[in-house]
Amino acid sequence: MNSKQRCARYAQSLIKEGMIVGLGGGQTIQYLIEEIKEKNRNLKIVTPSAKTAMLCMQKGMDVVPLQWIHSLDMAFDGCDEVDAQFCALKSGGGIHTLEKITASMAKEYILMVDETKYAQTLKYTHPIVLEVLPEAYSFICERLKALNFIFAYRQTNKKDGFLFSEHGNVLIDVYLSSYIDPKTVYDLLKSITGVVEVSLFVKEVTGILLAREDRVEFLRK
Repeated sequence: MNSKQRCARYAQSLIKEGMIVGLGGGQTIQYLIEEIKEKNRNLKIVTPSAKTAMLCMQKGMDVVPLQWIHSLDMAFDGCDEVDAQFCALKSGGGIHTLEKITASMAKEYILMVDETKYAQTLKYTHPIVLEVLPEAYSFICERLKALNFIFAYRQTNKKDGFLFSEHGNVLIDVYLSSYIDPKTVYDLLKSITGVVEVSLFVKEVTGILLAREDRVEFLRK
């Protein structure tokens, strides 16, 4: 059993019968879905990820649209980096706005990571992603230049031009060359008019399932 499978098994042990559970995306979530299916739990599943929703439905789970739910008992997700202050960076999927809505709805929002993704402070080895209104793109670029941020609009090999979010907004990757406190940089970026959301999670995380070489630790805020 690898570290992601151990995390998934531990996560499954926290879930109680009849809960409304949020699930993010990624390989560890796929393992968790298998664990839930094996236990045949009577759950409602909410997810911002189309891939996760499809997999859950294939397993016969009850998937409820996000807009129909106002509160979750628990939510589980992965991330690119998380620090000892429970600040996390989620850059990969480009669905961080919906992920943050899911996280905010959850009584407990728990990240599942291995040791490579956990540190005392964020290292910013991945970009901070901004979801921005298309109409504000040029304005936001000028503001980022004025603030001395390095940035680029997100692209894909599958098409020319911008990569858009699920809601048709532009995604901009912001790169930090030195450490800035996550809450400070979040407030600064979020304050720019036209920024819908920032992929830094500075207050939502309540727990971390940290997979070490021989065990899983459950860190609580």
